[in-house]
Order: sequence, then C-alpha cells, then structure tokens
Amino acid sequence: MTLRPLIYYSEMDSPIGTLTLAKSEKGICFIEFGSVSSAYASIKAKLRKMHINGELAEDPAALDEETHQLAEYFSGERKTFDLPLDLIGSTFQKLVWEKVKDIPYGTTKSYKQIASEIGAPKAVRAIGGANNKNPVPIIIPCHRVIGSNGAMVGYGGGLDKKEILLRLEGAFEKLTS
Repeated sequence: MTLRPLIYYSEMDSPIGTLTLAKSEKGICFIEFGSVSSAYASIKAKLRKMHINGELAEDPAALDEETHQLAEYFSGERKTFDLPLDLIGSTFQKLVWEKVKDIPYGTTKSYKQIASEIGAPKAVRAIGGANNKNPVPIIIPCHRVIGSNGAMVGYGGGLDKKEILLRLEGAFEKLTS
C-alpha cells in the first residue's frame, strides 16, 4: 500500500481578504486568494497537474508558523519570511521565483530587470508567465514586480491586492511620485 502525502491546509484573514494556506511535510506549497471553500478545488487541480496524489487535511495548527509570519508581515512587523518552501515548477520558474524572492521589502523591479538578471534579457513575457504561476504569493513577493514604465501590471490576486501590498510596504508611493 502506497501512502499518499498529506497536504495540510488552513485559512486566515488578512487585509487583502481571506487566504488559504497549504503545506507539505517539506514546507509551504500554496497560498490561494480566497476561502477554503473557493480554493480547495484549485489546490486539488494543481496537485493533479503536478502528478501529486496528495491527500488534503485541514489542520490550522500545522500552519501556525506560516499564519504567524504572514500576520506579522501584514501588521508591518516582518519584512522577510523564514519558512521552508516546497515549490514545484520548471527550472526556469524556480530561477525566476528565486530572483523575485530577493526583491527587498519596499522596493520594486521590472519584468525587464528580472529578465536581465537571469541572463535572458528577451524573456520578459516568460518572466511574467513564471510570476503568474508563483504558488506562494506574498512569501515570494511577485507583487513587487512591475512594468518597465513603472506601471502596476498583472497580479494573480488582482491589481487592487497588489496596490494594498505595495502601499503596506511603502513602495506604492514611490511608483506614483
């Protein structure tokens, strides 16, 4: 009998609405915008797409540290996260996510800058695609990636959430001044 990996999930309230968090034994693997009732099917679909025959189990205690660090971030007490991640993606996606993870709190970078930093200056659209597939927004701060003209473009949770996060970090004012 093969044991199916457990994926623990829980939800939390935040200034950008309810978030559903999920983690494996290796670390946090998903943050979805919305409640468990709206995110459950999406998480199951992503697991299937990644060929993970995991079993979902609601367990808020298993996500205490993740919830705590996110709450600290939203209250302005935390600028970086110290959480193990379990990211499943292509080599290219993981390369982009590592670069995005390194964008400091309160600052932004353009898709073009990220493309240049990974040595693929013509891959701007591919950077956007990888950013769009980021499984753990906020922790990997894809909200800090903007258009080369300084415009707020694209965010999986919606531009309204991106603006709230950039305002929280003091970066939005820098874009509009």
